[in-house]
Amino acid sequence: MDTLSPTTRAALWMVVFCATMASLSGMIRYLSPEIPALEMAFFRNFFGFLFMLPFVAMGGIATLKSSRLKLHGLRALFGTAAMSCWFTGVTLLPLSEATALSFTVPLFTTMGAALVLGEVVRIHRWMALLLGFIGALVIVRPGFQELQTGSLIVLASSFFIACALLTVKALSRTEHPTAIVFYMGLFMSPLSLIWAAPVWVWPKPEHYFWLVSMGVLASSGQLAMARAMRVADASVSMPFSFTNMIFASLIGYVFFAETVDMWTWGGACIIFASTLYITHREARLAKKSKPIALE
Repeated sequence: MDTLSPTTRAALWMVVFCATMASLSGMIRYLSPEIPALEMAFFRNFFGFLFMLPFVAMGGIATLKSSRLKLHGLRALFGTAAMSCWFTGVTLLPLSEATALSFTVPLFTTMGAALVLGEVVRIHRWMALLLGFIGALVIVRPGFQELQTGSLIVLASSFFIACALLTVKALSRTEHPTAIVFYMGLFMSPLSLIWAAPVWVWPKPEHYFWLVSMGVLASSGQLAMARAMRVADASVSMPFSFTNMIFASLIGYVFFAETVDMWTWGGACIIFASTLYITHREARLAKKSKPIALE
């Protein structure tokens, strides 16, 4: 893959990330009649953490040094809430609709960066944010159909994911990426176990293949996302994140006989267009703010 251009590599890594995330959602839906969503979230965290340990070991113990354990704990709390909401929402909504609503994450993140971190968000991005939330309303259509609990839960998941991303952004100023990944798994595993305990059902032997696969897929997807962001700007890889909707729709149709209505596709396109605009505008402004090197 090193012979390919950075743009092509970023695109391929993003497609891999989207395929793994859609497959993970399909596994959640498949197991949901027998394993509670909160319990699946625990196994995803636990096996994902085990899968990441060799990568942490290669980085060395020194990379885990941290003086911000409280912030790591807050990030884990947001992450556990986000994952629990997502796993629950996927069991209540068609995969395509849940995926479409998940595109609101960058909208919540941008809003949080302005309100919490004090980042400057100008009128163009506020207009794009408004457009994105209009897209979410197109999907859920309050007043025209009964507002589904699953839609609210998935939107709550997007909100908590945005909170987690903002804490990661704060952590990344001082912490090694390996430490961020390590403490996320270390804290989220027991947290999600506490939430899963009241609904615990012991899995059957044949379930463990799927539960282990969830952890492997989730961690592999995160690694693919990290590689996509490393080889090219987010503005390059972001357009390919829409393949998540395509993969989710295919999995829903083939394995669960789900169809996608025009409202879901339309709303997804509106949300995606707004987040794509925000991403490209941020990238353009970042390039303008870079100092020009003098020869």
